[in-house]
Amino acid sequence: MTQDQLKQAVAQAAVDHILPFLDSKSVIGVGTGSTANCFIDALATMKDQIRGAVSSSVKSTERLQAHGIPVLDSNTVESIPVYIDGADEIDHQGCMIKGGGAALTREKIVADLAERFVCIADESKLVDVLGAFPLPVEVIPMAAAQVMRRFATVYGGQASVRAGVTTDNGNIIVDVRGLKITDPLAMEAEVNQWPGVVTVGIFGRHKAKVCLLGTSQGVRALDF
Repeated sequence: MTQDQLKQAVAQAAVDHILPFLDSKSVIGVGTGSTANCFIDALATMKDQIRGAVSSSVKSTERLQAHGIPVLDSNTVESIPVYIDGADEIDHQGCMIKGGGAALTREKIVADLAERFVCIADESKLVDVLGAFPLPVEVIPMAAAQVMRRFATVYGGQASVRAGVTTDNGNIIVDVRGLKITDPLAMEAEVNQWPGVVTVGIFGRHKAKVCLLGTSQGVRALDF
């Protein structure tokens, strides 16, 4: 199967997976990116079985609304049963790098509301150690140079501002290359304390409980 076909397959598998957790009053969390877009399209076939969704980006909100799926403000929702989103990398413990679509802060906010994170990805995203994909960090512009210097000093990473990108929150994205993230929870906790960092794109505290992985042999479920 092509990569697009793998994404469509895991998107449909995600719809089937979350059905037991839902009823007509359920609100689900929906992520951002090309795989999440496939999930939104698949979700449209069962939109009458849920109350609505909490979205992690303006683009996902627009796509959900185009399908007639109500989008709720996260501040009006105390918890959600499931959050479905893709990943740029995921390791064998369910920790992820996210933020290739620059929505990492809102994605982490929605993930924090969720009882269960369902990651949907193709097999190229499964890695032994996180870090081959550049680590995205949402940063207040005033702190960009300071944050980039600190990545070089503390972790030996090469950081750069992602050109032409402004987040939905009005900030910039710094991408860090040359990392081997052997302890995702520790690095996440450390970097999130740096002044000017809004969110680092390590999802260790909010790791996946299951990954529906698209492979050439079909969709494989990994439980963590």
